Amino acid sequence: MESNSNSKSGLLTAGGVLSIIAGILEVIGGVIITLLTVGGRIMFEWIIFPSPPGGWEHHIMPIIPFWLLIVGVPIIVLGIVAIVGGISAIRRGSFGLSLAGAICALPSIILGILAVIFVSVSKKEFGAVRG
Repeated sequence: MESNSNSKSGLLTAGGVLSIIAGILEVIGGVIITLLTVGGRIMFEWIIFPSPPGGWEHHIMPIIPFWLLIVGVPIIVLGIVAIVGGISAIRRGSFGLSLAGAICALPSIILGILAVIFVSVSKKEFGAVRG
């Protein structure tokens, strides 16, 4: 029976680590998307095609669409929640936060699915630490 509890502990730790890795990847991806969107628009509108004194930038169609910023920022937030939830899973703090972090890791598909499965299977371990 001792090996059974160790395997459950290993699953929860693996779920937390997968959630942290997925969160880091999401934060990096979200930052890259956000920086490319903002930086690309700045470079395109101010450096490549600077407006004349009368101003005509409203006629320039930017190469990089602005909606990518709307995608990048939530990915950063999801990544931060995934990291915090992964840390909570490793510390066996709160099952709700750990599961929320694993769910927020779902944009990185394989890691997120495995993290959700591992954390949800190990739900009993959260109560065992306190009891």
